[in-house]
Amino acid sequence: MFFLPASACIVLSLLSIDVAASPAQRPFRLGSGLEHEAEDGTLAGWLDPRLGGGRLLDYTTKTRGEPLNVIISGTSDPFILTDEGFAAYVRSIGYARECMGMHMGHIHLANLGDGDGRKPEALLFRQHYRMPGWGTCWESLAGGHHFRAWRQNGTHGNSGAWFLGASKEEDSSRSHTIVANGYNIGRDWLVAQALAGSELVLPPGVLAPAPRTIRDGWPWPGTGGERLQWRAEVEWVAGLLEPGRRGVNHNIAQDGRVAILTVFRVPTD
Repeated sequence: MFFLPASACIVLSLLSIDVAASPAQRPFRLGSGLEHEAEDGTLAGWLDPRLGGGRLLDYTTKTRGEPLNVIISGTSDPFILTDEGFAAYVRSIGYARECMGMHMGHIHLANLGDGDGRKPEALLFRQHYRMPGWGTCWESLAGGHHFRAWRQNGTHGNSGAWFLGASKEEDSSRSHTIVANGYNIGRDWLVAQALAGSELVLPPGVLAPAPRTIRDGWPWPGTGGERLQWRAEVEWVAGLLEPGRRGVNHNIAQDGRVAILTVFRVPTD
């Protein structure tokens, strides 16, 4: 069970997990500052959006949304909590930015309960079919896996976590409609890719901005050429999303489970 203060006014019985959560992965309490900690003092990895008036469905239309079914914990490798590092990591597990950098679809909004209200997706990545240069162009035609991402970094909940809405879509002839059971399929594929472990060589000339602090003694990637490796652990959380199809875009049912991924950097030779 997650332990939250009574002032949160949340029914704990609605929230369950398949694996006991470590302290670093418990949702943290709301407050007015930029940093929040779990009840035992451990830096928490994500905030339950519902505590701040948010939800785990995005806003696709006025009446429907798509599930935010993967959370990458803010206790992950700090490099992947930046835009540049996140793009590098998801490329290593089979995704890349959209074809020729052009976004053709609808911009989704999400309220992560972090004080920012409804905000537009920060990033969108598509399956690159092992062709990072133009494989996402093929995904746009043939369909496949993709996800939208938002960072929980508002003034009332700056966990740094990434919230992802993953799914699998049909090809362009079917207007990229989500496939049957596509929200569960898209989530499970992303999780499987992460759990398999991954690596990426940063292209020469890529310069990552230095963080304020470097956690766990990891060197911050510099001007490119580094070979980065990652591994991931997952916890499955039930109760954040209502199972079923009510309010879900395309009227496609989903099982209500959310995958909490913590991604760790692996030492390289």
